[in-house]
Amino acid sequence: MISIVLIGTGNIATHLFDTFLQYDMLNVLQVVGRRSESLNYFSQKTDTCLFNDTIKQADVYIIAVSDDAIPEVSTKLKHVNGLVVHTSGSVPLKALNACKNTGVFYPLQSFSKGKQVDFRTIPVCIEAKNEGHLKSLSFLAETISDKVYDISTEQRSHLHVAAVFVNNFTNYMYTIGNEICDEHDVPFEILRPLIKETSDKIATLEPKDAQTGPARRNDVATMQRHLDQLKGKNKKQIYKLLSESIQEKYGKKL
Repeated sequence: MISIVLIGTGNIATHLFDTFLQYDMLNVLQVVGRRSESLNYFSQKTDTCLFNDTIKQADVYIIAVSDDAIPEVSTKLKHVNGLVVHTSGSVPLKALNACKNTGVFYPLQSFSKGKQVDFRTIPVCIEAKNEGHLKSLSFLAETISDKVYDISTEQRSHLHVAAVFVNNFTNYMYTIGNEICDEHDVPFEILRPLIKETSDKIATLEPKDAQTGPARRNDVATMQRHLDQLKGKNKKQIYKLLSESIQEKYGKKL
């Protein structure tokens, strides 16, 4: 059995907590938070404490807080003997240098409170300085996920940038599409099947092979009509930049 202290009370911490409770070989000894009210959800099922209270001894300490808070939080764990890991995609392993034994346990997924996820399908990227710690993290990750990857700090940094493009930026494109629909009294739900089809296609096709649209086929007249229709400087700039990038990718010029 692996004993765990979970540090943090946000989206990732909550989803990890709920997932860990499903497995008998994982024992969440304690959840640590900054404010008493943020611990209410966890206190019904395990021990909780504030950062300045006594943190229990455990095999693994998982820091699931905002990126900029990781170094400060890690200093509070510099005396523990257990393995201290963070869950960030962009923070290097060396941010935990204040601790004796360190690693990374990065679930690559977008987490929202109230939205359940199946952790078995979520990739977990792990990193550690020595083989023994890596094996421990691998066991923990494989307990909850079928997709575990040994990824270095540098690889994880690039992976995080890629994730911003495919997730955060893509979602912002949905927001722009929604705004355009709202501006012209068109139900956004009409676009949902198209969104699903586009997402489904890259399960079997390389994204570059799945690209369609006026920029891909160099339909300059349609692109110009779209630019004329768009309201706001930002939308026009985004449309023009993306169209030019697609054309450059496929060897066509404006």
